[in-house]
Amino acid sequence: MKLGAFSLSLSVKDLQKSKDFYEKLGFSVMAGSAAQNYLIMKNGSTLIGLFQAMFDGNMLTFNPGWDENAQNLEDFDDVRNIQKHIKEHGIVLDKEADETTSGPEHIFLKDPDGNMILIDQHR
Repeated sequence: MKLGAFSLSLSVKDLQKSKDFYEKLGFSVMAGSAAQNYLIMKNGSTLIGLFQAMFDGNMLTFNPGWDENAQNLEDFDDVRNIQKHIKEHGIVLDKEADETTSGPEHIFLKDPDGNMILIDQHR
């Protein structure tokens, strides 16, 4: 199963303070918009999403169809196929994808310790 690019999505209280902090650790903004309350920051192949007032808690994020530079991958597993695989293995989803659609879609699930996982396909 190909989950695509991986990042840690952090729920932050002050986007500018978090941006400044991660820049001191060598990260730079690669996507997002402060006006839209989120920034995607990169250091090498490591990605961190900073999200202010968009969701509670932190979560693991996977983007099927993208590499770590948000470039389209020619060969990837659609989120609906990933969902089918997950459900076949007895994992309950918190939010399921609409299997009658194609293109952008997402699913949410939790690991055994309650950590949120977002699988978010943008294309």
